[in-house]
Amino acid sequence: APDRPSAPPAVARQRGGCGVAGGRMTDTRRRVKVYTLNEDRQWDDRGTGHVSSCYVERLKGMSLLVRAESDGSLLLESKINPNTAYQKQQDTLIVWSEAENYDLALSFQEKAGCDEIWEKICQVQGKDPSVDITQDLVDESEEERFDDMSSPGLELPSCELSRLEEIAELVASSLPSPLRREKLALALENEGYIKKLLEIFHVCEDLENIEGLHHLYEIIKGIFLLNRTALFEVMFSEECIMDVIGCLEYDPSLSQSRKHREFLTKTAKFKEVIPISDPELKQKIHQTYRVQYIQDMVLPTPSVFEENMLSTLHSFIFFNKVEIVGMLQEDEKFLTDLFAQLTDEATDEEKRQELVNFLKEFCAFSQTLQPQNRDAFFKTLSNMGILPALEVILGMDDAQVRSAATDIFSYLVEYNPSMVREFVMQEAQQNDDDILLINLIIEHMICDTDPELGGAVLLMGLLRTLVDPENMLATANKTEKTEFLGFFYKHCMHVLTAPLLANTTEDKPSKDDFQTAQLLALILELLTFCVEHHTYHIKNYIINKDILRRVLVLMASKHAFLALCALRFKRKIIGLKDEFYNRYIMKSFLFEPVVKAFLNNGSRYNLMNSAIIEMFEFIRVEDIKSLTAHVIENYWKALEDVDYVQTFKGLKLRFEQQRERQDNPKLDSMRSILRNHRYRRDARTLEDEEEMWFNTDEDDMEDGEAVVPPSDKPKNDEDIMDPISKFMERKKLKESEEKEVLLKTNLSGRQSPSFKLSFSSGTKSNLTSQSSASNLPGSPGSPGSPGSPGSPGSVSKSTSQMAAITTKGGLVGLVDYPDDDEEDDEDEDKEETLPLSKKAKLESS
Repeated sequence: APDRPSAPPAVARQRGGCGVAGGRMTDTRRRVKVYTLNEDRQWDDRGTGHVSSCYVERLKGMSLLVRAESDGSLLLESKINPNTAYQKQQDTLIVWSEAENYDLALSFQEKAGCDEIWEKICQVQGKDPSVDITQDLVDESEEERFDDMSSPGLELPSCELSRLEEIAELVASSLPSPLRREKLALALENEGYIKKLLEIFHVCEDLENIEGLHHLYEIIKGIFLLNRTALFEVMFSEECIMDVIGCLEYDPSLSQSRKHREFLTKTAKFKEVIPISDPELKQKIHQTYRVQYIQDMVLPTPSVFEENMLSTLHSFIFFNKVEIVGMLQEDEKFLTDLFAQLTDEATDEEKRQELVNFLKEFCAFSQTLQPQNRDAFFKTLSNMGILPALEVILGMDDAQVRSAATDIFSYLVEYNPSMVREFVMQEAQQNDDDILLINLIIEHMICDTDPELGGAVLLMGLLRTLVDPENMLATANKTEKTEFLGFFYKHCMHVLTAPLLANTTEDKPSKDDFQTAQLLALILELLTFCVEHHTYHIKNYIINKDILRRVLVLMASKHAFLALCALRFKRKIIGLKDEFYNRYIMKSFLFEPVVKAFLNNGSRYNLMNSAIIEMFEFIRVEDIKSLTAHVIENYWKALEDVDYVQTFKGLKLRFEQQRERQDNPKLDSMRSILRNHRYRRDARTLEDEEEMWFNTDEDDMEDGEAVVPPSDKPKNDEDIMDPISKFMERKKLKESEEKEVLLKTNLSGRQSPSFKLSFSSGTKSNLTSQSSASNLPGSPGSPGSPGSPGSPGSVSKSTSQMAAITTKGGLVGLVDYPDDDEEDDEDEDKEETLPLSKKAKLESS
């Protein structure tokens, strides 16, 4: 209404100027879908609404407006440009290009509505509404325009056998020019020329006139490239389509003609698994199949220049498919019969296979639909009982039927995993575990006969989607995650782990062939995913069923990928730093298989070696005390000779420090008191202050007052400077002497192995560059930053602690890092390490 106060003025004017149609939002004649053509030349559905035509002040002209039927929002506002070429297709489609590479289409519910809007467009452009295309936008040269003005229409040669070559040349010469293409298309439409050509085709075939048949091939191919819906409707009609395909069999570039018609009539059989009562639907299915065949098999692959010329053919197939799915969805009797026969025990195997294949193809067809249409499609299938039907089918013996059912199940899981979860939880209340849908899926995965386990990989992906908490819903009344995971671990997990438990009853896998190893690797991959995402459900299951011990039996497999899967499973558990898991690992001595695999691997530098070292390095860096003590107390003798990395020596050092604190609790309590007096700083402030301290002159340092706890404060400034001056004198010696002196300096046992290694192998230019052997995964800091936490040149026991004096505006403070358990024990250590750290920083600046 134009006088509604809440509507903005522009909108009010638009509504007011649109006549009756603007206010009649429920009029089905004007009900349309708006489509845009995407980069892949596929039509995207932009929404459903009601179309009207009216004058829009802002656009200064008559425009097409489409308002969404859901909320009245504006889906389309397009000015009817006098120079835009509008095309009417299939009686209910209007297609045009808004700009270069931006095509639009309105698909009308009723032909009458399409005709009304088409008349409005033709009225604006001054065209006769009987035409199917208003004009062509492509600019022509002045000479062509003059020629076209002088010859308003294109005159076709009479349709005779003797003039086929002339017709073929005319068609070929018209294709490069858009205007000539348009005139040729109009001439072909008006004179019923295509049917006359097909009559000549029969004559040529009867006379075996190969030259004439080659000309007809070129003519029909050229007509396809005209890209006109009106011509396609003639060519794809029931009476013409097989003859058109016949013409395309005689490609001049081939020595022998193709047998396309023979394939379509004799080999390809239309199986009506459920009788289709609607003749229009049946005809549409036949037509779509044949047109798709023409596009995929008959027409030669279009060149880059010809690709866009077949866009109307793509559209024709697309809208046909949308129509077929819609008509089948609306036919409730058809779908009811389909599912009734699928689940009926009396249905014979061959018939059931056909029904399942039809349903699979039906679901595949639906993938061309837009999201909202696909939602409606799957809701319809769900209401008809597709999941109970799949459960029955999956329990059958026929491998082909089960394979098709698996494909259908994958469509459902990808569309809506929550719908599948809800179904399986409901059926668990009535059925035994053996016939539950998820357990049937797991059994098919386990029993996959493919040597490469292609089907099992697909099914594992579906199971992973179903047990992924990320796509589970949480509502006010219930949490899907809690309910479904409770159900899964109670009813399904034992089925999933059965092959694993059966194969690990002894010290090594009882079956170690490639296919079994692949299956166990898939199962371990899913279990590892569960460890990461399922918290207490999987924890209870692993500890109660002793799963980790059984998994580690696979470390003895001859297949490296399976042994690594088992190791990855354990690494994921250790990565959680959960003491329940840690106690379970220690109680069952579950590092033994890992250490044994490490020693059996010997000195080989491979993925197994690196992965095991990384696991122990993680324990050291994260300072997991219980596991550190367990590894050193039980496996130190086996690991103490490993010196090409410092991981195990570092673990031993951690262990000794823990023991020292336990033996001297007073010292530990004193440390905690001192720690409480310290303060932490923002990381960026810390870096700034470190930089300031290392850039400060020594004279300035003497003026500063150190704000440190008394026990950590150096005795005086001379104590700090004296070792630095000594170190400067040492630096003047030869490199070999320097290394010897530094090694002796570090042999006190106070510094970490990585500290000694990197310091002794350092160069004059960078004393703190970390050697490749000590640059382990997981260690913080970077080799090139001398004072960064955990770098070998910093004041630390192992990797991550530094105590350094920093200054800011004369105020000096002690910086503390998170790893507080590794403080210096004696003043002697401070006198050794602090000056060296400072010296390293002085050199790097």
